[in-house]
Amino acid sequence: MNNINHQHPYHIVDQSPWPLLAAIGALITTSGLVNWFQNDNIIVAFSGIVSLIVIMILWWRDVIRESTFLGMHTSNVINGLKIGFILFVTSEIMFFFSFFWAFFHSALSPTPEIGMSWPPNGINPINPWGVPLLNTAILLSSGISLTWSHHSLRETNTQEAWNALSLTILLGLWFTSLQAFEYWEANFSIADSAYGSTFFVATGFHGLHVIIGTLFLIICLLRISNNHFSHNHHVGFECAIWYWHFVDVVWIFLFICIYWWGGN
Repeated sequence: MNNINHQHPYHIVDQSPWPLLAAIGALITTSGLVNWFQNDNIIVAFSGIVSLIVIMILWWRDVIRESTFLGMHTSNVINGLKIGFILFVTSEIMFFFSFFWAFFHSALSPTPEIGMSWPPNGINPINPWGVPLLNTAILLSSGISLTWSHHSLRETNTQEAWNALSLTILLGLWFTSLQAFEYWEANFSIADSAYGSTFFVATGFHGLHVIIGTLFLIICLLRISNNHFSHNHHVGFECAIWYWHFVDVVWIFLFICIYWWGGN
């Protein structure tokens, strides 16, 4: 029998160099940070960070081209992207779990080194019913406006989706501004015993995730403006929504455990 070459009915996404280059960039960044902490030399760390930023921009550019202009994101590719993002969020859950573990390890059984009390003597915790409560209301409101934006996009109401997403971004920026003000007004630092360490590491990394999520949403806003999304094809926006809701849930646990319970 003659061999017949059957062409695959779908476009195949080209192999990408960016995952390998991103891993190398991450290695350079972490090695550079260690060198910076030891020898006060930031050149290697700065080079790694710049390389990661360039790689991310080029990688995301390729993903947008493949999905929007080349039609390569078939159902199998979309499922792979969603599974990958779910695994990423799962790793983030473990990341924050370690912070809560460290917090409760010190809070439930204070050691003699911190005075066998929690909060340690000399530390005046931040009032949870001030800025933290306002930030809770802001993040929950942003989750509502983001859901509104998603629903509008699914209903092919692009203008309303754009407006609601813009409101979400403004709320995210407001949250970040208030948290910066909270840090500025705090009467303790990250160097003040286990309380200061766990407080600033947990809330600080959450604040970093809010900034990353806000940038994620800004990119989605630009893509909505350029008509990159349709009512049934907007995987990038869905991933941004999952990420933002994850940030919302983490903040609720931070407010309850660290601000409210841990501050009394």
